[in-house]
Amino acid sequence: MPSAAHFRSLRATTQLQRDQAVAFGKIVWRLVTTVEHYVELPPARLPRLALPAEPSRADIAAIARDARDAMGVPSGPIPHVARLLEAHGVVVLELPAMSKRVDAFSHWYGSRPLIFRNPAKNDKARSRFDAAHEAGHLVMHLDAEPGSRIVENQAHDFAAEFLMPGAEVLEELPQRLDWEALYALKRRWGTSLKALVYRAHALGAFRETTYKRAMMMLSQHGDPEPCDLGPREAPLLLEKAVRLCEETGVSFDELVSRSGLPFELANEVYATATMTRPRLALDASDESEKPTAPEVLTLFPS
Repeated sequence: MPSAAHFRSLRATTQLQRDQAVAFGKIVWRLVTTVEHYVELPPARLPRLALPAEPSRADIAAIARDARDAMGVPSGPIPHVARLLEAHGVVVLELPAMSKRVDAFSHWYGSRPLIFRNPAKNDKARSRFDAAHEAGHLVMHLDAEPGSRIVENQAHDFAAEFLMPGAEVLEELPQRLDWEALYALKRRWGTSLKALVYRAHALGAFRETTYKRAMMMLSQHGDPEPCDLGPREAPLLLEKAVRLCEETGVSFDELVSRSGLPFELANEVYATATMTRPRLALDASDESEKPTAPEVLTLFPS
């Protein structure tokens, strides 16, 4: 079904950069549909939930809770956001280096939802929130005009409730600025300190003065913020599907050939799906021998 691509910030990117990102998504979709000739991927079961005409924050929070319920998420933190989305048929990938100014974006390609994240954000808390934010667009904004402040704020509120349900996290939030308590909550809920401080303010745990003081202190500290959770969550769906193809006798070269994509493009897609270095194609023949199919080697990060 047709829909517009949602970008985190239209002002931060040019139309050309957005067009390039959407075009890359079409290349990904082409490789994914080729893989689906050999491997049955999880069906796209991401819920589509309608917004009221003029939704309030409470309406957005209710939709986020309904989305958790529809996806079978129990109470408490979501252990791995990318895995949850992939289990419901969402293809999660990194953007290529050429799109580093694109923060994140999501789009329905045919009946398959795709989420792209910025590889420069090598931060677990931020990658989780970005994925939840884009999931909010996919769940709520099929027909919404992308890029507006209202739509982006709705996706932000969705992500906050999706990752930190208000009724649960409010009981754990400190009533004063207690960084040790916030560090513990960051580790437990897998969200940034800024997101927790914002959440504490939105839920009434922090007064305006406390909120502003906390945000000022975090701003002065800069990035990365304290209590780093480690590298961003890695996607698995496309990598595992390609490996399964290879295990059943369908090589990566065969997949590329059937897709009709140039090897370099397909290789770049696979690299963004695995968060590893691209594969290297080597021609094993020398000048005296008849050319043979290229040997595919996987180079892993040292």
